[in-house]
This record gives sequence, C-alpha cells and structure tokens, in this order.
Amino acid sequence: MHLRVRNLSAGPLVIGVLLWLLTPRLAAQPPYTARQDGEIVQLRDDKGQIAVSFLPNAGNLAYRMTVKGHDVLRWPFASVDEFKARPALSGLPFLGPWANRLDEQAFYANGKRYAFDMALGNVRGEVPIHGFLSTTSIWKVVEVKADATSAWATSVLEFYRNPAWMKQWPFAHSVTMTYRLHDGALDVETVIANMSAEAMPVAIGFHPYFQLTDSPRNAWTIDVPARTRWLLSERKVPTGETEPIERLFPNPRSAALADYNLDDVFSDLIRDADGRATVSVKGRSQRLDVTVGPNFRALVVYAPLGPTTGFICFEPMAGITNAINMAHRGQYKELQTVAPGGTWRERFQIRPSGF
Repeated sequence: MHLRVRNLSAGPLVIGVLLWLLTPRLAAQPPYTARQDGEIVQLRDDKGQIAVSFLPNAGNLAYRMTVKGHDVLRWPFASVDEFKARPALSGLPFLGPWANRLDEQAFYANGKRYAFDMALGNVRGEVPIHGFLSTTSIWKVVEVKADATSAWATSVLEFYRNPAWMKQWPFAHSVTMTYRLHDGALDVETVIANMSAEAMPVAIGFHPYFQLTDSPRNAWTIDVPARTRWLLSERKVPTGETEPIERLFPNPRSAALADYNLDDVFSDLIRDADGRATVSVKGRSQRLDVTVGPNFRALVVYAPLGPTTGFICFEPMAGITNAINMAHRGQYKELQTVAPGGTWRERFQIRPSGF
C-alpha cells in the first residue's frame, strides 16, 4: 500500500488519523468477568476492583469478597481443603430450611407439628440451629456469565431429591441462588419454589461475616434501621416480648460497637420507598452497607466481644428467630409462606465504599 499526504498543514492530525486506521486495534477489556475454575466460581468487577469467590460444592458459600485487595468477608482458613475438613460458619453462608434457633426439636406448619428424627443426625441439639444446608455439596451450577453491565452465577439446590432432608422438612421445594456483581455492589438473590401440595413456611436466612481492615472492631460504628428489638430467653430464642430499639441503642443510627456484645433480633425495619432497609458498619474510612428487600422481615446483628472476634454479622432473615413456632402460637404475625406451586423471591445487596 502507498500513501501520499499532499497537505502537510494538518500534518499531526492527518497522520494521527492514518495511524489509527492502519494500526490493529485491541478490543477493550470487558469490565465484568465470570469463570469457573474447578470447584471455585469467581466473579470480577474490574472497574470497581471487586472480586467474589464461592464454592457451589460447599453450601454455595461465598467465602471471599475483596474490594481493592481488602477482604471484607471473614474466612479464617488457609485453604479450601482446610475449610472442608473442619467447616464452620464464615464467609456468607445460606441457612435453610430454617435460620437461627428453634425452641424445640420440631416445627409447626399449617396447624401441624413436625417432629425431627434426631437419629438421622442432620438436625442436632436441644435447640436446633441453622438448619442443615450450610455446607451441602449438591448445589448445581446452571449459569456463569458476564456482560457489559454485570457478572453473575446461578446455582440450584433440589431439596426434594434428598430423602433425609424431606424426612425432617417434608415440603418438596428447590432453592435458586444468584450472585451478581454490578454497579460496585454484590447482589444475592434467592428464589424458593414450592412443589408440595401444602403451603410451605419460609424461615431461611443468611449469616454473613463482615470485617473492615482500616480499623479494629472496637473503633467501628453501626447503623441499625429497626424500631423493635425482641427480648431473648437464656437459650437465645425470643420470649414474645419486645422493646423499642432505643432501649439498647440510644442512637441506633450511629452506635459505637465497642460498647456492645451483640446477638440480637430486630424487626419493624425502617425502609425506603421501595421497601428496602440498609444496615451499615463504618470504620475510619471504609464502610459496608447491607440492603435487604421487603421479604427479609428481620435482622439479627451478631458481634461478640473477644480478642479474636473482629467481625460483625448482619443477618438477613425471612422472619425473626423461631418465627415458624412462634407464629403457630400467635406470638409472631409476619411469617411468610409459599403457596403450592408458588415461589418466594428476595435479594440483599452488599455495597462497599471508602476503600
């Protein structure tokens, strides 16, 4: 090819255009990526410098979320193998078919009592806690994708296929969970499809372990958008009595975490026009906002004091602790159910800032 530039008066501009036309142009790197590498699925937002990794074969657990290189989920294990050898609640676990505690080795639904078969071993303790799905290996990944606006991965848990689970919770259903990174935040959406012939109570929840890296736990402040705190028995199940949140936090919009040893249940959440409520933790400059949709009716805030407890849990809950049994006794009015053939759907969002 021969090129002749006749008018050099616009030389730099003309030459620049010609070079642009003649030089192979590299495709712009996509802002979002999603990939599965063996047992690990990772989503990345390169613009926001956020990465999320999760383990479908270990409870579909999101075990790591980094923001500009800072870990915002507590996961005190050296490797995935170490976690699998001795699993413990950490990261962002899903809890089902119920979250938190029950006040007996049974639950109530549609006016009937369903006693657990303790000999099966998947339900344990005088006060059964957190169901039995948090580390299950039978989630199935059905989609791992990214486009110009987000990266996402969807997994399905076919609860109804497991006889030992159906013996304890005899409602055939599936759970579909989608992690999605977009617009500088992580969304976690849960869909429950009821395949049984009766209405199924919804008592699921999540138990995220959050941490900030710019300051110690006792320097953090929290904002809890609730009106009501439930009083707990010695076994940490609600007694049915409540009190205004100001009895615990004189200023619930900015409470100093150093002053509290928390494992508390809150409801009557303060919501925006779309029904969303946002609970926050703030350090020196870092901040995490956790926004729950309207079908998450309660929050548990867990932040124990201690030399190795530099974390806080903001737990989105479909209902308060022991909701299914308290609803049966008329002590709780907000229990949700899924009609036969129906679905329950909700999401929560984790938005970091100040990193």
